[in-house]
Amino acid sequence: MAAVAADAAVSMTDLASQVMQTERAFAKTMEVRDHQAFSQFLSEETIFFSGKKALHGKQEVANAWKRFYEGATAPFSWAPETVEVLNSGQLALSTGPVKDPQGKIVATFTSIWRQESPGVWRIIFDKGNDVCDCAKP
Repeated sequence: MAAVAADAAVSMTDLASQVMQTERAFAKTMEVRDHQAFSQFLSEETIFFSGKKALHGKQEVANAWKRFYEGATAPFSWAPETVEVLNSGQLALSTGPVKDPQGKIVATFTSIWRQESPGVWRIIFDKGNDVCDCAKP
């Protein structure tokens, strides 16, 4: 089976750019406090890892994340640093830092995106990881 981007006219660079822009728009929902917009980025079968518990499905994730959208100030922010797209053009990974309101990096995130239609990416897996403070004994 040949590895080809979903649309031969769309390069791998273009696909990576789409995912980078999608991740930034996803993160912007937290900044502007728009929970409904956040939910639109979730695939129906998304899985978010929250501590030791996995949240399954768009509705469960949206319900669990609603608390992060309450209040005038975002409790955290995130931004993509790296995006990689499979040669098939159907799945992509994004990763980057998670910052507290003062801008201190407190975690990193890893998200897996699926192209559900041309140019439309929805998150199917998400996992945050605490930042290792390796200087601690």
